[in-house]
Amino acid sequence: MSGWYHWDGDDLTLRLRIQPKASRDTFVGPHSDDFKIRITAPPVDGKANAHLIKLLAKAFGVPRSQVTLVSGKTSRSKCLRIHAPQKAPIPVNRHPT
Repeated sequence: MSGWYHWDGDDLTLRLRIQPKASRDTFVGPHSDDFKIRITAPPVDGKANAHLIKLLAKAFGVPRSQVTLVSGKTSRSKCLRIHAPQKAPIPVNRHPT
């Protein structure tokens, strides 16, 4: 996967860099080979991961069950898969121009 996102059929895979305990939830932008997101949840007992999944599900217009944490359970660097996103709050073109 090059860059911070990749389409595989209807599935969108994102490489993210998470900043927990932020003052508000924010899609920051590209950060090296990841996309940086700030979230308000603390990185304790899986709260940050649950909050991130809920945030992405709402932002991409899908149920939480369609957002899967692929890797990075205990890391700030994460890989998530979104099945059939209905909308895109960040630029994730299927066909780069």
